[in-house]
Amino acid sequence: MANRDKASNQLNDFKKAQTKPDVLTTGSGAPVGTKTATMTVGPRGPVLMQDFVFTDEMAHFDRERIPERVVHAKGAGAFGYFECTHDITSYCKAKPFEYTGKKTPLAARFSTVGGESGSADTARDPRGFAVKFYTEDGNWDLAGNNTPIFFIRDPMLFPNFIHTQKRNPQTHLKDPDMFWDFITLRPETTHQVSFLFSDRGTPDGYRHMDGYGSHTYKMVNKDGKPVYCKFHWKTDQGIKNLPANKAAEMAGSDPDYSIKDLYNAIAEGNYPSWSLYIQVMTFEEAERFRFNPFDLTKIWPQGEYPLIPVGKMVLNRNPKNYFAEVEQIAFSPAHMIPGIEPSPDKMLQGRLFSYSDTHRHRLGSNYLQIPVNCPYNGNVKNYQRDGPQCVNDNQAGAPNYFPNSSSGPQDDTKHMEHTTTVSGDVARYNTADEDNFSQVSTYWEKVLNPEARQRLCEDIAGHAKDAQEFIQKRIINQWTQVDPECGQTIQKLLLKYKAEEQKRRSGVTANL
Repeated sequence: MANRDKASNQLNDFKKAQTKPDVLTTGSGAPVGTKTATMTVGPRGPVLMQDFVFTDEMAHFDRERIPERVVHAKGAGAFGYFECTHDITSYCKAKPFEYTGKKTPLAARFSTVGGESGSADTARDPRGFAVKFYTEDGNWDLAGNNTPIFFIRDPMLFPNFIHTQKRNPQTHLKDPDMFWDFITLRPETTHQVSFLFSDRGTPDGYRHMDGYGSHTYKMVNKDGKPVYCKFHWKTDQGIKNLPANKAAEMAGSDPDYSIKDLYNAIAEGNYPSWSLYIQVMTFEEAERFRFNPFDLTKIWPQGEYPLIPVGKMVLNRNPKNYFAEVEQIAFSPAHMIPGIEPSPDKMLQGRLFSYSDTHRHRLGSNYLQIPVNCPYNGNVKNYQRDGPQCVNDNQAGAPNYFPNSSSGPQDDTKHMEHTTTVSGDVARYNTADEDNFSQVSTYWEKVLNPEARQRLCEDIAGHAKDAQEFIQKRIINQWTQVDPECGQTIQKLLLKYKAEEQKRRSGVTANL
């Protein structure tokens, strides 16, 4: 027992904390006489309909599973606090930044993105990085990834992109063509795919990766002055990644590695932390910037927009129950508070609708009453009523219509959003060719060393080797536009894989 970790010993620790077993009850709280036998007519007779102990158990069991998330299905969660360490009130009036030293309780969830609930933690995949701040003005969700960019810049393509990460609709198998076919037909994906197939595509657990709000947001200060900003979480544990071969091995031997690593670190008192930084761009700078600053496939160069320190997130509590506090936690970029507002980022605009909509599908129309989602530090008063699984007092006898003459909750113009002026022709604008390669070329030339470049090419070729040849040619062409050396290296590796496969098949034929 001495070599067992905290996660493995959880049940034993629970046992030690109990002075004696609790009384077993039904869901309605009635004590149960025996839990090992149904009520029957005689020892061999049929089961009686009146056996509520049995039907209560089975009816709940039949409904235990809620739909898994369409994306970010598998993940780990923890709780802690955010401490504001630097004054940014000149940029933002949001409650967590109200004064230096202020602490705000929060929840965080980390996840893989494309995989299913039973997939491996070490898969090559982006990682979700979502934080819920429980503030006095309600909950603020900063839901992003471990990458500062994304695959696409228009939300119309999002369902189709995610489908390429899932299963072939006829074979129900992962398809070797689907992902790369889409990637090579939408070259704006090149930046994110180059990040994904670099060393950072397989982080060593959740504690050793950075996080990003990814999108451009708007910050507003107490005087109503706005700026655009980006959020960066920097791991205080340092960046660590798994070599591709090690990650593949662990997918079979230790598929829950990241969940276990986070749980054990917190259980042992080794609380992980991240430092929060922002980048700030004025509206005037955004107007004259050389590319669209709201393009999610691009970064803001830190040499021009340096990181500004804000505070620190510390995770110091594991979930008391995974289903209640991690499976049911619901993040949405639409959950904002005064001081934080959306920008014209098209992908952000699309997420503002879809995230809350999918939570209502998964968890019900009253998903914000679930304790882990409840804005308990605020004071929820509105005119929303009823719906399935209403678990609070339903706002008691307060009026359920507005306006009213019965002292119901009133709006207040001091909480009005910042006024933004927009103009332009209403149309569907094609964004496919808005400089898809220049930042990726910079990433190749200035961020990756020669060894990392070689690993990037090997990982791309190793993943694409089973795709059809015409798709492979498009891959080579796409990464040649990043850098000719990159395209040539991928081509050589694909030819090597092809020759090895032909040799293997020749050997099989010769043995027949």
